[in-house]
Amino acid sequence: MKQVVQNYKSGELTVLDVPVPGCKPGGVLVRSAFSLISTGTELMKVSEAGMSMLGKARSRPDQVAKVMQSVATNGLPATYSKVMGKLDSYTPLGYSLCGVVEQVGSGIDDVKVGDLVACAGNEHALHAELNWVPKNLYSRVPDGLEPRHAAFGTVGSIAMQGVRQGEPQLGEVALVIGLGLIGQLVVQLLAASGVRVVGVDPDPARCELAERLGAEACGDPESAAVEAAVAELTGGHGVDQVYLAAGGASNQPVELAARLARDRGRVVDIGKCRLDLPWNAYYEKELDVRFSRSYGPGRYDPAYELEGRDYPIGYVRWTERRNLACFLDLLSRGSVDVEPLISHIADFDDAVETYRRLKDGDLKAVAVLFRYPGGDAGEAVTPAVAVPTVKRTGGATSTQTRAAGKPVRLAFVGAGNYATSMLLPHLAGREGVELSTVVTTTALSAANAQRKFGFTEATTDLDAVLDDRSIDAVFVVTRHSSHAELTQRALLAGKAVFVEKPLALTEDELAGVLAAVEKSGNDRLQVGFNRRFAPLLQEARQRFGARTGPASLRYLVNAGRLQHGSWYLQQGTEGSRFAGEGGHFIDTASWLLGADPVSVYAVATAGADDLQVVLRYPDGSTATISYVTTGAPGFPKETLDLVADGKVLRLDDFVRASVHGGKRWVSSRLPKARDKGQNAELAAFVKAVRTGGPMPVPLESLVATTAATLAVPAGLAAGVPVTLAGAR
Repeated sequence: MKQVVQNYKSGELTVLDVPVPGCKPGGVLVRSAFSLISTGTELMKVSEAGMSMLGKARSRPDQVAKVMQSVATNGLPATYSKVMGKLDSYTPLGYSLCGVVEQVGSGIDDVKVGDLVACAGNEHALHAELNWVPKNLYSRVPDGLEPRHAAFGTVGSIAMQGVRQGEPQLGEVALVIGLGLIGQLVVQLLAASGVRVVGVDPDPARCELAERLGAEACGDPESAAVEAAVAELTGGHGVDQVYLAAGGASNQPVELAARLARDRGRVVDIGKCRLDLPWNAYYEKELDVRFSRSYGPGRYDPAYELEGRDYPIGYVRWTERRNLACFLDLLSRGSVDVEPLISHIADFDDAVETYRRLKDGDLKAVAVLFRYPGGDAGEAVTPAVAVPTVKRTGGATSTQTRAAGKPVRLAFVGAGNYATSMLLPHLAGREGVELSTVVTTTALSAANAQRKFGFTEATTDLDAVLDDRSIDAVFVVTRHSSHAELTQRALLAGKAVFVEKPLALTEDELAGVLAAVEKSGNDRLQVGFNRRFAPLLQEARQRFGARTGPASLRYLVNAGRLQHGSWYLQQGTEGSRFAGEGGHFIDTASWLLGADPVSVYAVATAGADDLQVVLRYPDGSTATISYVTTGAPGFPKETLDLVADGKVLRLDDFVRASVHGGKRWVSSRLPKARDKGQNAELAAFVKAVRTGGPMPVPLESLVATTAATLAVPAGLAAGVPVTLAGAR
């Protein structure tokens, strides 16, 4: 299928061929009829992409701050590689469309194949021929409503949420600053609510349009006519509400709002304008400044948007989806008219030229639509037949045999940040390795990985990979909740498997993986515990030498706070943060001590933000892992001390290591980057697959580390050490 994408590094806009997204449970596959260009938000992104690197940095100081923090934590080379990798990727455009349901996922019963729906979301309502849309981000279009009008649903919901934040009442007077697409819709919604509206915009054509759509008066922000209209309509008191629907770097909108608002009036920010509030003006009137967050309650909440968990109507009357349905209803009843806003309708194949004309100013427009094949009639191509997922309960009794001399053919399931920054760069171009297929749930991420790393194929069809006997090994680099299931399926299909940590989030999941090993006879499994492969730590261990007595090991992990919105915070589905990361540190401790733990004791601070995990080993050795989130951001992330037999091994964040004993050894120079072992780990895995030799880490050790990680929450709950069943 085709999709409009942009490379943020080069500014290139193109219509790209990408895989068709899969129809996952909890959503529907929609074939686009019309999609709406947001002439504000999207053109801002397009303009930013055309800037120099310095210009990009100046426009996004929030991202610059994140980069600087990453430099402090991970070092300049690793951060540079990650940032350049993200910049040099295609990103999608679009977030408001109307289309026809082509396939219905399991758990969906409110629409059927052939229904016309309006869709929302900058990850799900893209300028693409097909989109997978979760339940709470689509709404059925009322009978008789034109598809091109329904395509305004998302943008209309943004305007509606802004109006709701202003709490308008019958007979009040409102000022709308900025009469672009959002501002024009705000004017109509306010007029439909019985509010008298004054509009402000420097463009006379937009002022004239707003007056035709219900505004009492409109004018230039510098015009005395605007102040005169406000004075006449309010008896000199000032407007009850001001809606900031303007963009740009000027502070004029917030200054004008203060001047024309009444005492204790409400100022609602809907757009993205400069907000240097003049303190005296806002203080003296005690103005109530409010923000409107996109389409409404539910926005940015993964449980609502992705998992389909609705908010009870008694507590949250207007959610994203209810706003969308409400706006569509207003359109169908003629209370809001979007036809006068449509400046241009372009065929989807002309998308790149349309953006160019908008950016260059050749096309003056309030709203522009892309029309897809069949869009005028609201028809779709004949729906595809839904093929049920085959549950593989049987599989190969051993891994597939490889022809000598042929390259190891790898498939990746998942192509997120970790895969593309820490794994694939070490595999792309490696002698004796062929990157065969990349599988993702979103079409564009697969296409990006194929372009950057040279995969032969990109798809959203996992079964095709598992059924392909020419593929030797499968990398599972998805979110934590899917690791165990995907690992089981790949093992049963006879593949060697490299799965990123964690292997499992529950004891049942771990048991399922072991059952798959037993059933298939396939134990070709590696978990991404890479630190034991780090060259600096390998050398330090060799310098430390053998030990005769028990050891004490201390591992401080200065993990830091998570960014708001991180999927690591989705503990209900993705497990705790320690469940996701803790295996790294337990595996490293066990490798250094040469054994698997026999018991786990864990304590935590209030709220379980900081953990102390004490591991006991068969020879009496102990390892204490301090996993903390409240430390200083500038302090190294990982420091480790191993003490035994009158010797001390110290590791400082994979930058420097030392051994103190009869002889003192200190690593000779600072490395160019923190090498945490990914390259060596991948080399060992590929060699094992190519030669048929043993996996880099014994299966028993992988299981023991996973079991110890899973024992931490049980230990926290019980308040006593947890003995690991079967530990030796």
